[in-house]
Amino acid sequence: MVLNYIWVGFFIIAFICALCQAIFFGEFSYFESIIKSTFDMSEFAVMNIALPLTGVMTLWLGIMNIGEKAGAINGLSRIIGPFFSRLFPEVPKNHPVHGQLLMNFSANMLGLDNAATPLGLKAMQSLQDLNPKKDTASNAQIMFLALNTSGLTIVPVSILAQRGILGAENPTDIFIPLLIATAISTIFAILFVGIKQRIKLYDPVIICWILGICIIIGGLVSYMSTLSPEQMGRFSGILSNGLLLLIIVAFMLAAMIKKINVFEAFIDGAKSGFETSIKIIPYMVGMLVGIAVFRASGAMDFLILGIEKLVSIFTDKIEFIGALPTAFMKPLSGSGAKAMMVEAMKTYGVDSFVGRLSCLFQGAADTTFYIIALYFGSVGIKKTRYAVWAGLFADLMGVIAAIILAYIFFQ
Repeated sequence: MVLNYIWVGFFIIAFICALCQAIFFGEFSYFESIIKSTFDMSEFAVMNIALPLTGVMTLWLGIMNIGEKAGAINGLSRIIGPFFSRLFPEVPKNHPVHGQLLMNFSANMLGLDNAATPLGLKAMQSLQDLNPKKDTASNAQIMFLALNTSGLTIVPVSILAQRGILGAENPTDIFIPLLIATAISTIFAILFVGIKQRIKLYDPVIICWILGICIIIGGLVSYMSTLSPEQMGRFSGILSNGLLLLIIVAFMLAAMIKKINVFEAFIDGAKSGFETSIKIIPYMVGMLVGIAVFRASGAMDFLILGIEKLVSIFTDKIEFIGALPTAFMKPLSGSGAKAMMVEAMKTYGVDSFVGRLSCLFQGAADTTFYIIALYFGSVGIKKTRYAVWAGLFADLMGVIAAIILAYIFFQ
């Protein structure tokens, strides 16, 4: 229901903004821009997102099926089970979905978006199999979505590369504050959903696992901060792609040891890739068109102007306003937020406060509406309950953390 109101709101706000532009400024081009954006984004959603995703989905669902038949997913489930069984109490202990969740989160943290999406869709389908109310998001599905939308990433290669391309003096200077901001976003996602679901977050197992993850991330941050941009890019590439290749080979070897026909297992799993991709097209077209209409109407510009006027009443520290378009665009569109980030660095300077803050915004959270439409759409969830609010709350905490960290590190 919440997603329904937000989607309809995009169109109503867009119409009002375009009408105001026409009445008060005599500018009628926004009507044309809005309609054009509906056609352009409809085509983009199918040709540039859904269809390319079909190949990736086919590949990774096939690989996942090999891992399941070989027992590798069950092995991962037993390792991560004590932690996930507390975050996802509705999921039976040692259920294969724990391994699927771990692989999805790991791919996200390593910045492997192409692998993370099909792995996440597979995990969502497994959670849906356990869901007694097929049209309503379960507690486990909401926790899964909240963790995904919080956007925890420890290898933000694309952001660092973009800073290097634009001539930053030290492209990696945003690395540590960015990791802190995205970690804060994830922690608040867990707290928000955990409190709503009355999960015992003070459980020693949860605390130990979170502390352990923080120590590992801290060690990785400490090591990577000593590397040059070129060395960091090389190391992250080896780490990310090497781990991914290791998983594929390990699944195949485990299947061979169990005398499973690896290729047949791959084909059996891959068959569902096309079906899943087709199923998500209506959800993707609907959500992305709504976002495109909102953006084309000039509503974003009105929002930024209003915030600037409001903030200036209370303080003269309004430097962060210039980076806000990236923050507001991120929950709506990943490519749109990236464009905003690049625009901010070009306009204000790649090493300016706004330029650096826009990078923190880009890495501190993820595309909430896109992820919810994609994952829930793939399994036919219509009632999202508080999933949207959980994702947006995590985004907000990431934005606030990014602003504070930017003032600490860069001013």
